[in-house]
Amino acid sequence: MEIGVRAFLARLPERIWFRLAIYTALALVLVAFSWGLGGHLPEAFGFPLAQGAVQSVLEVLASSMLAVTTFSLTAMISAYGSAARGTTPRATQLLISDRTSQNALSTFLGAFVFAILGIVVLGVDGLTDQARGLLFIGAILMTALVVGTLLHWIHHLTTFGRVPDVIDRVERAATDAARAYARDPHLGGVAPVAVPDGARVVRATLAGSVTRVDVPLLESIAAEEGIEIHVDAIPGSYVGKGSALARITGGGPSSDDAEAWERLRGAFLVERHRTYEQDPRLGLVALAEIGSRALSPSTNDPGTAVEALGASERVLTVLLTAEADSECDCPRVHVPAVAFEDLVEDVLRPIARDGAPLVEVGLRVQKVLVHLVALAPDQAHRDVLFAASSRAVERAEAALSHPSDLAAVRAAADTVFAAE
Repeated sequence: MEIGVRAFLARLPERIWFRLAIYTALALVLVAFSWGLGGHLPEAFGFPLAQGAVQSVLEVLASSMLAVTTFSLTAMISAYGSAARGTTPRATQLLISDRTSQNALSTFLGAFVFAILGIVVLGVDGLTDQARGLLFIGAILMTALVVGTLLHWIHHLTTFGRVPDVIDRVERAATDAARAYARDPHLGGVAPVAVPDGARVVRATLAGSVTRVDVPLLESIAAEEGIEIHVDAIPGSYVGKGSALARITGGGPSSDDAEAWERLRGAFLVERHRTYEQDPRLGLVALAEIGSRALSPSTNDPGTAVEALGASERVLTVLLTAEADSECDCPRVHVPAVAFEDLVEDVLRPIARDGAPLVEVGLRVQKVLVHLVALAPDQAHRDVLFAASSRAVERAEAALSHPSDLAAVRAAADTVFAAE
């Protein structure tokens, strides 16, 4: 199956219309069952109802659902805009995929569809008392579901899209990606090796960000063709049209075999925007953007920057402590890993730069580094953290005006190096 199709299916439950389609289908089934099989239901369903009782309930349900759906959409759009302005636009994709808001909107629209269809069915001549009874029961159950969903949704709105909520969502997405990366930094392949001269290049056919690489598919192609594949564009990389996605050695398809080359390109999903799924850097970039925006003169909220640093520390802790999977399923595919230095710089450099004039931010940066140095598995990782500490001190020296503030940051940096 093509990687784009697999990505679409994997993201399908995150689409609002997917849940709406399920609720609508259930409503159609219930209404069709009442209409078509109502006469065959037990007589117990034909309990006496006041004239127009079922229709009244359905009309109230239909009219109220329009108002509630409009309210929900307004609240969701407001939360998206607030998150983009107050934190980072990279967080809006996490809000859009929020299960609670999707479930609420789908429930309200599904209830509206059920009510409209029920009203239509009630207008059909010859509808039995059993069918009306079943529709009444369905309307009561749907009303109970709507009330429960609405209460949960209103409670959810008290935090939805707020800065702490966005930080938590970004941290969870970043942690999931970091844990997957730490366990398998080569995506199931093996570490890169020197590529011999004469390797042929698999080139991108459009510009965008690589969001997924199907290493098992590349392995199957490599086994069929008797080649080795050296991946150049890992998830998170930006490529232009004609950029190298991978290089192949050891033979392989001829230059005229367009189908084989298309299969190789099909293992790389290139999209307009980066996603969190296989990209361990994006979550850290988003946390850094939240911290940097909080430190802008217009916002002036160092507390949020400190919270972003705390979330970043937890993500980097997972990177340093998660156990790697020693199994290799794709020995013919060489995939480079993301450099630990890049991960650290993605999140600490922007906050250390923009927070350099604030002693509380400078101290928290050094405290985070103290904790990470204690967890570093080897000297190479510690050297990266030491370098980050030194750069943060240099920025503080250039920005802090009060000697005691600068002395406090330098003393905190000394504890980083002492943590070794």
